[in-house]
Amino acid sequence: MIKNYYFFVLMLFSIAVVAQNSTPQQQLYLPDPEIEKVNFQQLLDSSDTYYFEGKYHNSLKVNILLLKKALAENNFSYIHMGYRNLGYDYLAISDTVSAEENFIKSEKFAKLSKNDTATALSYMDMANLYSEVHLDHEKAREYHNKSIRLFEKIKDSVGLAKAHYNASITAMEAENYSRVLLHLIKTKKLLDFTEHRSFAIGVESMFGEYYLKKKNYEMADIYLTRAIKEAKKENLTVELENAYEFFSESLFLQQKYQEAYQARQEYEKYADINLQNMNSAEVEAMSAEFQVSEYRNEVNQAELKNVLQAKMVESKTRLNIILIVLFGCALLLIGIILLVYRKRKQLILKLRDRNREYLEAKRQSEQMSKSKSNFFSTVSHELRTPLYGVIGLSTILLEDQSLKSHEKDLKSLKFSADYLLALINDVLQINKIDSNKLENESQIFNISELIESIASSFEYMRLQNNNRIVIVISDELPTVLKGNSVRLSQVLMNLVGNACKFTENGTIYIKAEALKMEDEKARIRFSIKDTGIGIAPDRITTIFDEFEQGESLNYEYQGTGLGLPIVKKLLSHSDSEIKVESTLGKGSTFSFDLEFDVSSEEHIKQEVPLDTNQLKGKKVLVAEDNRINQIVTKKILEKNGIECSIAENGAIASDMAQKEHFDLILMDLNMPVKDGFQSSKEIRTFNNTIPIVALTAVEVEEVRNEIFDSGMSDIIVKPYDANKFIQTILLNINEQGRPLGITQGKKVI
Repeated sequence: MIKNYYFFVLMLFSIAVVAQNSTPQQQLYLPDPEIEKVNFQQLLDSSDTYYFEGKYHNSLKVNILLLKKALAENNFSYIHMGYRNLGYDYLAISDTVSAEENFIKSEKFAKLSKNDTATALSYMDMANLYSEVHLDHEKAREYHNKSIRLFEKIKDSVGLAKAHYNASITAMEAENYSRVLLHLIKTKKLLDFTEHRSFAIGVESMFGEYYLKKKNYEMADIYLTRAIKEAKKENLTVELENAYEFFSESLFLQQKYQEAYQARQEYEKYADINLQNMNSAEVEAMSAEFQVSEYRNEVNQAELKNVLQAKMVESKTRLNIILIVLFGCALLLIGIILLVYRKRKQLILKLRDRNREYLEAKRQSEQMSKSKSNFFSTVSHELRTPLYGVIGLSTILLEDQSLKSHEKDLKSLKFSADYLLALINDVLQINKIDSNKLENESQIFNISELIESIASSFEYMRLQNNNRIVIVISDELPTVLKGNSVRLSQVLMNLVGNACKFTENGTIYIKAEALKMEDEKARIRFSIKDTGIGIAPDRITTIFDEFEQGESLNYEYQGTGLGLPIVKKLLSHSDSEIKVESTLGKGSTFSFDLEFDVSSEEHIKQEVPLDTNQLKGKKVLVAEDNRINQIVTKKILEKNGIECSIAENGAIASDMAQKEHFDLILMDLNMPVKDGFQSSKEIRTFNNTIPIVALTAVEVEEVRNEIFDSGMSDIIVKPYDANKFIQTILLNINEQGRPLGITQGKKVI
């Protein structure tokens, strides 16, 4: 008891000594009264103002004050900002050595601050430094990738847009145009250009430069003219100089010499203005250079004080650590005596083994899931190509009057093929949802027209089962909504389809009623009610499992068991859930709630009907190695008055396209000798205007970028609807001479 008492007293005495010898961190180095008068944000705002006005010596002075204040308060985030701003000041006065030194320090303190935004910005700065000063594009690309990954992690859309934007410029300097395209697409998706006008103008100008390098002068002129117009509104002389320079070059290459001369005069006018501004800035820079040495000494003194402060704290901390270690040793000796320590250790070892087993099982499960996904995707894709032949031939044969006696058999054949295609599409949809490949796209749509269109698509099944479909839409609902209409259609199609399949001589109700209405939001409850066979209570919990089916009683139809699982997963991705009420023999009601934005009628785009008579006499080359698919495609084309030629592989297609005139090329992607990608690239070397439409049985998302990079202008997925097929051909023939392209922009900090 006495020993324990003295031990406790000794502990209290030691703690008192530590407390007495400890000095608060802020007492080690107090900032000047001049610095304490202003806050960090005021210093940052002043620095930005001076920098963009070209007053670099003032910017240097403010950033030195910012850095001294940040060092005094040991604020890593603002130390990072101080060094970052100084780096750009030194770049402005062409002191690249000092600039690099400050950017490196900026990166160091960004990491110490544990501020992801600061770290991402420092990576962007280092990328710009390697790109512009060292011309080391590979190193710059590494820093760009770090910046992009970090902005993605923190979900900073503006920062991420700028990171992709800077990466695209580095890629342009390295002449890596595929990466330019990739980064610029992402830039455009991420940034709201209405809030960043100067950025938007720079992007438009770079679009023009990109098309100029691609020798697509028509598109170059469109974007450069747009950039010039907007830059004049904002009085951005630098952007006007760049845009007019590229515009005059484009006009000259098109042999529009008079217009090129006028554009060149505008370029020289703004070049003179910018030269005068640059000369003024150089004078400011020369003035600033005389103060750089003095400012650097002030920073070094502040850094030295910061280091001394750290050493003093470290020495105090070391003493505290020694005392803590002594007490720890005593506690350790007591702990060793206790058996609990050994038992705890044994328990930890067991837990580690269990955790290792769990991780291994998880890895195997994920691998099996991935293998299953890849299997379904591959098999489904491979089945689409022969299905194109079956569906196409059966459709063509049904139109042959001489085969009227076999009409029933041909309809059965086509029904079976359509059913198999629906199953394949369901499997792909499930696979896409499980792989998190769904995109949440928003469109403006008319709710009444959407539901009526879905109901009309089941007209054949309604008549076959002698049913009645009733649509009930609440008067409170706005006519026009904005949201994911494609996903809503998929859900309603599956639910209405199920109701039609399991109802005979009955009624199917499709209802949409308002749950909550605001000025800009509408929460809607959709319900599909039928008077069919219903669902047994013990089956309701299983009908949403894949490949599970409800009881069909005497009904002839047997489904795939994928419709309701798809509905459940699609609604889950929209933060909703499906609800079911059913009575066996009396019918079922499926309902769900979704929220949409309220829009207006004037925003809906009206589709213009296409005149297929324009296709008569047009010449189309079909590059396809499958003989059956050749026959089907040729018959569909010739039925619409199109002259059709066949190429059995990509090499033959390239040769024919060079020797003969065609209005359009249908290009299969997978062919022997030379595939569709290689053939399209070869054709683009001698013909940059003919539309080349890709024919593919794979998911478009998997090959979209590769298709457009190879020079193709549109995509048709097999098997396709004949009417949409012809409309796509007509649209591309009408757009001949206007190939697709993507824009690009300028670097920002």
